[in-house]
Amino acid sequence: MKIKTITERLNEVNWDETGNQLHDHGYTTIENVLTKEECEQLIQAYQADHTYRKTITMERYRFGLGEYKYFQYPLPDLIAEIRANVYPFLAPIANQWMQVLHIETTFPPTHEELKQICQDNGQTKPTVLILKYGKGGFNTLHQDLYGEIYFPMQLVLFLNEPEEDYTGGEFVLTEQIPRAQSKANVLRPKRGDMLIFSTNFRPVKGTKGYYRVNMKHGVSPLHEGQRHTLGIIFHDALS
Repeated sequence: MKIKTITERLNEVNWDETGNQLHDHGYTTIENVLTKEECEQLIQAYQADHTYRKTITMERYRFGLGEYKYFQYPLPDLIAEIRANVYPFLAPIANQWMQVLHIETTFPPTHEELKQICQDNGQTKPTVLILKYGKGGFNTLHQDLYGEIYFPMQLVLFLNEPEEDYTGGEFVLTEQIPRAQSKANVLRPKRGDMLIFSTNFRPVKGTKGYYRVNMKHGVSPLHEGQRHTLGIIFHDALS
């Protein structure tokens, strides 16, 4: 049986339902985007230093405990295809968010056009990264902005199987609701799943129109094993 290409898999996603989930919750999970073999290849390539432009040791910057590497251009074909093919489905959702929050930002229909806007503003470095955690590893709550130009949604693809390859290490997404206590969403996608979530904020409809809910994400401590994820951010970085 022929394995479908990543583009074919992404085109088969119910993007209307995905959009509804993003509007309602600020995140959604799409199952089985990557095959087991693709996940294993990405993990094995973690040691191929020529693929990356920068390595970050989290504890050095008090980001947590673990390590991640930023890819350099040109990106591996699989990653470039995901970035280019998912973005056009998300851009209309992002524009609707900007409209209801009365933010004068419009995102272009293609990812190449977004990259050009980033370049025009001095943001030329790719932000795609692969993260590695061992026992005790975690990631503090944060936002991946990287410069004045940023796209309000991003992806993370899970490369290990929870409960088999690691325990603990849940994905945590917090919502800072105005004049209320923060809410935490604790998620555990499986190997090959893709989580789409808000980079910075999302709109929520209230009695007097839409208001802005700020969001951050992180990873809870691992109890055992190793956990790898691939983070795909659509905007580029200043450095």
